[in-house]
Amino acid sequence: MDFTLRAANVDDCKDIARMIMELSEYEKLAHKMKITQKDLEQDGFCKNPFFHGIIAEVPEHLKSKEGHTKIGYAIYFYSWSSSSGRAIYMEDLYVMPEFRGKGIGKALMSKVAQLGLAAGCTQLNFTVLDWNKPSLEFYFHQGCYDFTAESGYHLMRCEGEALEKLAQPPQSYSTCGHSLSCTISAIKNVDYFILGS
Repeated sequence: MDFTLRAANVDDCKDIARMIMELSEYEKLAHKMKITQKDLEQDGFCKNPFFHGIIAEVPEHLKSKEGHTKIGYAIYFYSWSSSSGRAIYMEDLYVMPEFRGKGIGKALMSKVAQLGLAAGCTQLNFTVLDWNKPSLEFYFHQGCYDFTAESGYHLMRCEGEALEKLAQPPQSYSTCGHSLSCTISAIKNVDYFILGS
């Protein structure tokens, strides 16, 4: 199939938001979706973006039944591991159902891998739902493996009120209204302890 891949830009956010919703409906998570087009615009296309995107696009004559030419996307960001260094994390990989089985998903994932290697990353990480057998088979076919099963690590999360509570400083010290570095200023004779503001 004739398609192209390119870096996402702010004008793609409407279509990315649409496809994120399609993906969430497939994953039975639509009721948890909070991300909007505005969030994508603010978080992905600011001075220090929280994520990057890749768009899969087809020519006008191959557009979807609904008239879309942007028919797939990948979202990724860079991370770091204290055991292996630089890594790239693929948050989403999605291709509209009528365009699947044509190599588009593989091309998107391959591009994320290329970008990771170019940045010096040694691993590509992502999650997949345990019931999503087609996706699991696809990833296994690409040479990926189930890190959770082999390592014993569990993905942990803190959110909502628990996150707000966690962010509260212990009563034993104060952040003096600026940054954590000022709480260290009273520590004497510890010249190896440096915490930037």
